[in-house]
Amino acid sequence: MDQEKLLLLVSREMPFGKYKGRLLADLPGNYLNWFARVGFPKGELGSLLALMHEIDHNGLSALLDPLRTSAKRSCKDA
Repeated sequence: MDQEKLLLLVSREMPFGKYKGRLLADLPGNYLNWFARVGFPKGELGSLLALMHEIDHNGLSALLDPLRTSAKRSCKDA
């Protein structure tokens, strides 16, 4: 799994919809499941949402917690 993509999950915000402005890693499972049923958007956002769906579906969301602090440090350094 690409660490860069995992870092994007904890730093990139949802750009549209009901959860606009929420981190991709913080999207609720039912919203990710909905995308899995109707289709993920094209491009990078869609692949990140699909990755987050897999992580959430397999109960692995806690694995992103250490990356959250890393992402916060990166934002402060920028």
